[in-house]
Amino acid sequence: MSIQQLTKTIARDKYLFLLIFPVIAYFIIFHYIPMYGVVIAFKDFHPIKGILGSPWIGFGNFEQFFNSIYFWRLMKNTILLSLYSLLWGFPVPILFALLLNELREGLFKKSVQTISYLPHFISIVVVVGMIVNFTSIQSGVINQMLAWFGVQPISFLSEPGWFRTIFVSSSIWQGFGWGSIIYLAAISGIDQQLYEAAEIDGASRWRKMWHITLPCLVPTIVILLILNAGSLMEVGYEKIILLYNPTTYETADVISTFVYRQGIEKADYSYSAAIGLFNNIINMILLLSVNRISKKMTETSLW
Repeated sequence: MSIQQLTKTIARDKYLFLLIFPVIAYFIIFHYIPMYGVVIAFKDFHPIKGILGSPWIGFGNFEQFFNSIYFWRLMKNTILLSLYSLLWGFPVPILFALLLNELREGLFKKSVQTISYLPHFISIVVVVGMIVNFTSIQSGVINQMLAWFGVQPISFLSEPGWFRTIFVSSSIWQGFGWGSIIYLAAISGIDQQLYEAAEIDGASRWRKMWHITLPCLVPTIVILLILNAGSLMEVGYEKIILLYNPTTYETADVISTFVYRQGIEKADYSYSAAIGLFNNIINMILLLSVNRISKKMTETSLW
């Protein structure tokens, strides 16, 4: 497109460009301009000297992280927590949406939907408080139920082996209802004539769900799977920080929590920036790879 054509397009659609300008300005100011600060990952940053005045050390911070005794533990915990969340948490909203779609009673269906959405709006701090109370060794509901069967109380939040189960299961409970909304929206857009034709052919509700509803959901499932794969290394640190303690670092400490401790608690900004940059590069590679694989296998992709 030539400059003259671009000028004509802007003049013709000036109100549309004016409408989108605040969004573009937001991303430029708050997302692209701050990316300049990533350069501290390659420097021995000192706040007094500033970004430009701090000495350049190249890949020194990255080498320090790769040679750290915590590197493999952080990678293992981050990947396992993400994979478990994806493996167990990703199919649940799909199954819930499929089952909810089969309900015929309007009031009961709406009540189930509303109840399933509620946990999403509960603060993470409140959710963690509930987990602490439920798993308490003295008065927790879970330990009281175990006592009925003669099982000794278990200190769940102090046992490294229980952390992943607690983290993943509580995340599924909090997000499956909200996550099902997009699948229910996709189901509502399916042509009803397909169901009518299948019913004429004598298809049962199970057959219609298996051969019509689920195949029509595949593009939506693939897109969300790509997005989830692109954030595989991004395990939310807020919930982990509230749940974990030094006794569970073995299975609970992930890259984001390590960055938090190094950057906020120890004020080692260059080191934490390098780790964060490394984490984001891995996410970008995963996103591009999964998107490319999906495009070849299913002809569905983000671009």
